[in-house]
Amino acid sequence: MKRRTLPTAAAAFAAATALLLTACGGGDDGSADSDQIAGAGQQSEQSSESAEPAAPQQDKPDGVDLSLPTDMNLVFDWDKPADKNEAAAMDDAANFFRAIYRGVDKRTDKDAGIVAYATGEGLHYAQTQVNAWIDGGWTATGTLRHYDATTRSAGDGTSVEVAFCADSGKFFGKEVKTGKVLTTKPSIEDFDYYKIIMVKLPTSDTLWQASKVFVETKAAKCQ
Repeated sequence: MKRRTLPTAAAAFAAATALLLTACGGGDDGSADSDQIAGAGQQSEQSSESAEPAAPQQDKPDGVDLSLPTDMNLVFDWDKPADKNEAAAMDDAANFFRAIYRGVDKRTDKDAGIVAYATGEGLHYAQTQVNAWIDGGWTATGTLRHYDATTRSAGDGTSVEVAFCADSGKFFGKEVKTGKVLTTKPSIEDFDYYKIIMVKLPTSDTLWQASKVFVETKAAKCQ
């Protein structure tokens, strides 16, 4: 998830981008077969204490708040697949992103939503993203749109890849101290392509967690 900044914040942005690429694990050519999804079979190791089941989108495990400020709008412009597991995994992939930006807003990488909807490398990715925003002194404002989503399941039914485009052309960094919005001109840098490996929490029938995150930046196919 890109922080959009002015040249005056270039050094901080470069550091954040380096962290992003490290956390993402680089690019992914998407050539794996449906039963050979990268990271498949890596079920969550999270304890049952945070394993309250997640219902459809916008519903959450007990005690987990994914609400965002009114000027931070995450749009998920996609249709649910017919497969029940894939639909649940897609819902919780969206919740994973909501949790990250709630962490950005609340200035913490330990928000309950991050712990609920991420595990393993996915948890590391989420915490890295939140801390990059915090270290830069930014929050976010505007609309971040997610679209053109696809899903595919691993053979054992415990892992689902959720892939989609993201357009941050109307989503900007905002300085926490001054409230100044760091706008930029539209460019190819506004478009990213994500592949999120979602794994089912063993102690829940409905809660899925992001275990791996792959990002293709400057994704022309998303324009």
